Amino acid sequence: MNIIIIEDELRTAQSLENTILGLRANATITGKYQSVDRSVQALQEGSQPDLIFMDIQLADGLCFEIFKAVKISCPVIFCTAFDEYSLEAFKRNGVDYVLKPFSKEDIREALRKVDELKNFFQQKTVPDLSDLLARLGAPAGKTSFLVFKNQKYTTVQTENIAYFYVANEATHIVCFDRQAFSINQSLDQLTSSVSSKQFFRLNRQYIVNFRAIKEVEHYFLRKLLVKLVIETPDKLLVNKEKSHSFLSWMEER
Repeated sequence: MNIIIIEDELRTAQSLENTILGLRANATITGKYQSVDRSVQALQEGSQPDLIFMDIQLADGLCFEIFKAVKISCPVIFCTAFDEYSLEAFKRNGVDYVLKPFSKEDIREALRKVDELKNFFQQKTVPDLSDLLARLGAPAGKTSFLVFKNQKYTTVQTENIAYFYVANEATHIVCFDRQAFSINQSLDQLTSSVSSKQFFRLNRQYIVNFRAIKEVEHYFLRKLLVKLVIETPDKLLVNKEKSHSFLSWMEER
């Protein structure tokens, strides 16, 4: 398997190469590139690789510019420190979306998805793309969370969580039955651990479940006001910069 790595941090690129080669003895890293321009040049001059590991924010811009300049037909595994580009990534040959700092297990799982993709098309004469995307799309995420309340540990099923929010420097879970729990994780950590198909981070304070959304209204200064099926301590506002991605997320079910 011929693989190229597009990553502007040399140390991260080397770590990624070592991890890949440690997991796949038959893999060959045919190139490592740090910028959009150099990646486009290499892809235009050479043959297509079997797989690309690609950072999103490169030295001279976002990696999505590469797709505008050259046709990429192979699967792409995105490795990035930012979670807000996941929707765009899966529109661009994305098989997996690995958040930095990645682990060996993260890369192993991403390569497993590539194998599944390959086997899927080998076994089916007419591919069922809806089935493929359902299995290889956004990560499923955690199915439950361990919480502590009234001197007891218990688990809360993720599907029962209406929203997560931060208040007074503490993170809370609120379920559809209005039960509330505190949790020792930041919203950044939660964003990367729950399904990006089911949950959306509205702002710095709230992550909401799609099932909890009752309606969305236009608000002042081109913001959106989100109303849930249960009450929230604050108004749920999405700023104008994030409103398009939020509405796209709601539409693409």
